[in-house]
Amino acid sequence: VQLQASGGGLVQPGTALRLSCVASFSMDGMGWYRQAPGRQRELVAFTTDGGSAFYGDSVQGRFTIARDKGNTVSMWMNGLKPEDTAVYYCAAGATYRDDRGVHLSVDYWGQGTLVTVSS
Repeated sequence: VQLQASGGGLVQPGTALRLSCVASFSMDGMGWYRQAPGRQRELVAFTTDGGSAFYGDSVQGRFTIARDKGNTVSMWMNGLKPEDTAVYYCAAGATYRDDRGVHLSVDYWGQGTLVTVSS
């Protein structure tokens, strides 16, 4: 499975940006992780093929993720902050549920796309 990501760039704080990712096959779960310099990779958001969406605490209420045609995921990032600066990675795999909620088990990674939020 290949994941082709697009979007990213340099934007000012408070503005918006959209990331998109297309998979070569329809996947159960698709979403985005990010990694800032010196920090671990963290979940941003993911969506199931049924359209349910799940978000990391730091982006809840500001970012919106959605699936289209089963193999495309877009994420609208509003109210961007300097701390959102990171390399964003498209991810895909199976989703599962446990006592803590729904999770994405990543099997495939796309190339990273850099998002820089700076004035």
